[in-house]
Amino acid sequence: MNSLHFLLPAAAYMIGSIPFGLLLSRGSGIDIRQHGSGNIGATNVSRLVGKKVGFLTLLLDAVKGWLPMFAAGLLLSDDSSRSLITALCGAAAVTGHMFSIFLRFKGGKGVATALGIFLYIAPKALLVSLAVFIAVTAPTGFVSLGSLLGSAAMPLSLYFFAEPLWKFWLAVFVGMMIWIKHYQNIRRLLNGTEKRFREKEKIISSQNRPLA
Repeated sequence: MNSLHFLLPAAAYMIGSIPFGLLLSRGSGIDIRQHGSGNIGATNVSRLVGKKVGFLTLLLDAVKGWLPMFAAGLLLSDDSSRSLITALCGAAAVTGHMFSIFLRFKGGKGVATALGIFLYIAPKALLVSLAVFIAVTAPTGFVSLGSLLGSAAMPLSLYFFAEPLWKFWLAVFVGMMIWIKHYQNIRRLLNGTEKRFREKEKIISSQNRPLA
């Protein structure tokens, strides 16, 4: 074990903890934690502040997952522990996003950060998960349902493509964390009270037109 084995996952957690959605939305005068779903992720930012800021939040949250994985792969290219440390970096990044040290260990739901993680380690499997997400979200309007089923599809896709086991178990961990963070959405889906993205966006945008 060398110092990088500890420093890289720690750095990944700190990078994952950066609340880009909250930082980017401050210029609008809105604390996104107090409005809409209260989530700091791209969907709530898009609803409250506008699609451009929402897309930038999505991009930066994805980078939080991709960058630590890339750094670990680059710095540990000849290290026998490369796969383990890379996996730990991915797990740490998504944990940082969900339980940010800058937000008193609160945070987002981890979907965009997971996107960055699997974009780096398993792009083919990610395409399958994205296809599931689109196939569910487009007709129903439920971003939460698409995210849940897309995350559930990732381990199955990795198994189908015969990817290494460390990627499979990372996907299982990330998927479980995403489902746990979506517990309120799951409850609303079961009760029939979950709002569709387009419906909620119209309601909020009509109340906050100067911010769109």
